Amino acid sequence: MLTIYRRHRKNCKQRMAGRDYRRCLCPIWVDGSLNGMEMRKSLRVRDWQRAQELVRRWEAEGQQIEKPKPLTVKEACDKFLVDAEARNLREPTLYKYRLLFRQFQEFATLHGHSYITEFDVDAVRRFRASWPNKNIAARKKLEAFRAFFRFVHESGWIPTNPTTPLKPPKITEPPTAPFTKEEVRSILDACDIYPDRANAVRLRALVLLLRYSGLRIRDAATLSRNRIQGDKLFLYTAKTGTPVYCPLPPFVIEALNAIPESTYFFWTGLSTPKTAAGIWQESLKRLFVLAGIPDGHAHRFRDTFSVELLLVGVPIDRVSILLGHQSVRITEKHYAPWVRARQEQLEADVRRTWETPEPQRRVHDGYTKKRSRVIPFKSRRKNGAGGGNRTHGLGIMRPSLYH
Repeated sequence: MLTIYRRHRKNCKQRMAGRDYRRCLCPIWVDGSLNGMEMRKSLRVRDWQRAQELVRRWEAEGQQIEKPKPLTVKEACDKFLVDAEARNLREPTLYKYRLLFRQFQEFATLHGHSYITEFDVDAVRRFRASWPNKNIAARKKLEAFRAFFRFVHESGWIPTNPTTPLKPPKITEPPTAPFTKEEVRSILDACDIYPDRANAVRLRALVLLLRYSGLRIRDAATLSRNRIQGDKLFLYTAKTGTPVYCPLPPFVIEALNAIPESTYFFWTGLSTPKTAAGIWQESLKRLFVLAGIPDGHAHRFRDTFSVELLLVGVPIDRVSILLGHQSVRITEKHYAPWVRARQEQLEADVRRTWETPEPQRRVHDGYTKKRSRVIPFKSRRKNGAGGGNRTHGLGIMRPSLYH
């Protein structure tokens, strides 16, 4: 049997009357069972007579409301990727989602989870426990996993989001470790003894470009010639439409011009940018070993570029613009200890505490100097309400208050 009622809106004046009140214009819903299946949904009408006719026709025809088939894990992943591509997410981000979904589908097959609705809190925790990722990689992967299930939940394919109770992992931020001038010199000297002489010229130019531009390895490996305009490197276009450039020293320009003519300096354009960056990372790893810096990596050139600017007094907001950070908070998170003005201010604050003028010292001693012993006053009165009580003798005059 089906029952229709008005589901009052929040601003309805008759909301407190409940389902019994029908004379408002709130949406009409149906509640009950039809052919053994529970039903509670909106009829998408506001006219009471039309709602009655619709329900009578359903009961007369015995219409059976088919329960929608749940989505499989693969279908949910595919729908998310289609939406991500429609949002114009960058290819590196899409690649990380594809990698996550491949692992997710393998886990679902291994544990017999065919549909996305079969994943509860315990299942997603077991999947997270199977990750080999640590620190920042684990946190980023969890953020991507939560974004996927948030999309599934908001689409109405699951009743609740099982990733909400998942806590982020405890991470240890790697310290900012710029190269010293001696280490940069050793790396450049190692380019002269690099075994692959065909790529030694390109490798030296890549090292100089990373050091004096602050580019990420992926952006440097896929750098095109048209981005070098005179002695400046075009970085990006700001939101205001103003182009952002980074000037390059003459010896960096000479090293780039020594590379044979092509569309790109370090890339053929035939492979993916990720592959090109990976190849040059391997070459840099061999170069660091030759230079005696086994813990070196490409991102330390970016740290060196940033720290050198901060040490000469360049404001951190300008450094953030050159690095292409979306917010100066990101720059402060990694490079705040290297801000020269901030360090000088801290040192000046400490020095001001060394010598205090005499008038201020007397005031300061009034709070910190050890006080002389105070002899307590003992009253001779045995009774009474001493200690400043305004109701003197109240306890004596009215003993009934204490019974």
